[in-house]
Amino acid sequence: MEGAFFFCHFAQPENGIFGIFILFVKSECRFFIPALRRLDTAAGACAKALPPFCAYMVAARTAVRYNKAVPKENTKRQCRAGARVFNGGNSIMKKISRRSFLTVCGAAAAAAALTACGGSASSASSTAASASTTASSAAGQAAGTLSGNVATGGSTSMKNVIAALTEGFAEVEPGVTVSYDPTGSGAGITGATDKTLDIGLSSRALKDDEKNDVDGTIVALDGIAIIVSKDSKVADLTVEQLKKMFTGEITNWKDVGGDDGEIVLVGREAGSGTRDGFESIVDVKDSCKYAQELTATGAVISAVEANPLAIGYASLSAVGDTVAMVTVEGVECSEDTVKDGSYKIQRPFVFVTNKSVTLSEQAQAFFDFATSADAADLIRTAGAVPVNE
Repeated sequence: MEGAFFFCHFAQPENGIFGIFILFVKSECRFFIPALRRLDTAAGACAKALPPFCAYMVAARTAVRYNKAVPKENTKRQCRAGARVFNGGNSIMKKISRRSFLTVCGAAAAAAALTACGGSASSASSTAASASTTASSAAGQAAGTLSGNVATGGSTSMKNVIAALTEGFAEVEPGVTVSYDPTGSGAGITGATDKTLDIGLSSRALKDDEKNDVDGTIVALDGIAIIVSKDSKVADLTVEQLKKMFTGEITNWKDVGGDDGEIVLVGREAGSGTRDGFESIVDVKDSCKYAQELTATGAVISAVEANPLAIGYASLSAVGDTVAMVTVEGVECSEDTVKDGSYKIQRPFVFVTNKSVTLSEQAQAFFDFATSADAADLIRTAGAVPVNE
């Protein structure tokens, strides 16, 4: 992990100050930027009253404002007493959730601000004690108090997303094991319905008849990429062309701008959320003339990679550089175009839960984590588009 944690513990017995301030400097960690901006006012107002403590806050404020790193010389000078550097990988600080971390920062800043700006010694001492208590509470939460299993299963297209969420959740609750069975969206919905899964995973919206027993919660959006061999000359297709190709009305690549050759249609098996999403959006439900119907997203990608005449579809989050993605009506499949709706072939990633069952404490904790803003960067890293930011 880039950057470092600076833990500054500054005490002045004569006025009862006991302040704790934790700052994480890391250019990629955008979730700390708003927190530092919220500390901006307090830092500016109190800089003169608490030179050793608030001067570093001002340095942090300035760094945020001008998008620069906090000067190392300030770090050493202002935090000389009690300064401690954590290299991210093995520090317990890595396990503190973002929400807990920001709570600690806010409490510490409040303690410093009250004391520096004229509060009484007793008031400052009380506030600082409260900050210390909050810090202890957050550290306790960081270690994780839950245990047990959370059973998830379903959509194979959600593999990367569920893996990222599981890894992130393990940092908050290391005692909880989240299992994932990639059986397809239909099986995920069935598992939630018959209560064999805590959380079913579906890469399509629930149908009306399915909503009687289960609820669906969208955790992310996914573009369904249209993929061809990297040797293909076709770079763009319309939805109408796709419809005619997959129903067999257009059978030769030369009719859509490619070389002469019979089109080989590769798709997913019946019950696949990716297939259901593609066929519903393109309006080819149950009428596709597939040459191959495969049981996993990775298998579709491999089949298209191996055949210069093949065309298929796959989740954006699963597509690498082994195949080419064609644009659809001039719009590429990307996070931005999926989020703004300009890319037409997209679908939701859904958590499915049984209406009649109360989730276990650990399952509810995982559900809450996955649907919170804290998980946005994890979802984005997995190639999908977060809906909660």
